Amino acid sequence: MTYSPAIAPGRMLNISMVSVNADPLAQVGNSVAGRQHLHVDELSSALVRAGHDVTVYTRRQSAHGPDRVRARGGYTVVYAEAGPLHALSDKELLQYLGEFGSELRNLWTLDRPDVVHAHFWMSGIATELATRILGIPVLQTFHSLGITERRHLGLSDENPSERSHLEQLVAKGATHVIATSSDEVFDLVRLGSPRSRTTMVPSGVDIDHFTPEGPRAKRNAPHRLLCVGRLVEQKGFDVAIAALASLPDTELVVAGGPPSSGLPTDEIATQLQKLAERLGVADRVKLLGRVPHQSLPKLMRSADALLCTARYEPFGIVALEAMACGVPVVATPVGGLRDTVVDGLTGHRVPVDNPKQTARVVRHLLDNAEEGALFSRAGRARMCESYSWEHVAGEVVRTYGRCVTAPPRTRAHRVAHRSEVAR
Repeated sequence: MTYSPAIAPGRMLNISMVSVNADPLAQVGNSVAGRQHLHVDELSSALVRAGHDVTVYTRRQSAHGPDRVRARGGYTVVYAEAGPLHALSDKELLQYLGEFGSELRNLWTLDRPDVVHAHFWMSGIATELATRILGIPVLQTFHSLGITERRHLGLSDENPSERSHLEQLVAKGATHVIATSSDEVFDLVRLGSPRSRTTMVPSGVDIDHFTPEGPRAKRNAPHRLLCVGRLVEQKGFDVAIAALASLPDTELVVAGGPPSSGLPTDEIATQLQKLAERLGVADRVKLLGRVPHQSLPKLMRSADALLCTARYEPFGIVALEAMACGVPVVATPVGGLRDTVVDGLTGHRVPVDNPKQTARVVRHLLDNAEEGALFSRAGRARMCESYSWEHVAGEVVRTYGRCVTAPPRTRAHRVAHRSEVAR
């Protein structure tokens, strides 16, 4: 493949996104795919605003609904059938990737994209099967890696045993790999992915939705700490609760997981509640359950700090959202948090699994309003400068430009081509 230095100014690309396991129109909640669907939605929308034509391909999980949907962000979602019409685990989905790849190949034979961007390793498998004879440039974003999850999750890792080997093949077969953190770049090199074909482009944040100005949720203590994420062990919410025992004037709000009605039967929620009772802080710990994404800014603005006490975090979009709201972040230096949270500038770093040190750092932050104000301004400025979706989309398009070798195609040419296909 010959790399071109850049995409010609004003050129519109026909971009296909593949997110086989995560529908970009799904609600942010307790999806096993984390926030991958949010990343695909926001990136696709930003690319459309930049003048590109974007179609996202995902697996149909229901017998109801149309085959194509026009998203609010201006891109199109195509639901391709592969396997049974209901949600599947990664292990169950693996056997249907060939079928999904065949569907993609048929669609792209009729309407060939300039570039395909696959999200997650399973999308990469289907994409490379589809493009093997078509010669379309393929970019791959993993969002998380099997070798990294195994290192951090140990026996609780439920990934298919073939995952790491297949990720290695996907990384080698892709035209280029877009990593979302420096940690991921290092792990990709360990997998054998050439560093020259790997570029780091972080995830982004909606800086117009997540802002310091706006309504704030009511709080019930002089200070409030906030944790946001799926209710899974690797998020380290138990560390935040343990730290709270040394912060008597503070409440801790945990947002995420199933709807509030499902918390009593959720295993992790039950464990966290029992821990809070054992430590005598149950009256200052509030588990909200799933919070609509559009409601997060109001909740974040009510907090003195966001706690990201994760044991494993591939990227950490929540930290970006908090900083965009002007909220300091106290985080462990894992995954993408190592890149996004600048110690002493936008927040503080704390060791993994260390409630005492976490409490000391938080206490210092709560007692120093001037430092908190400094972190607030610096965090917001950093998000606007380097993490807006417009900035991220621009970096992604520059990476596409290194891979796209097909002749330029204008919007008029594409419309004419599709008319011929329809006839």
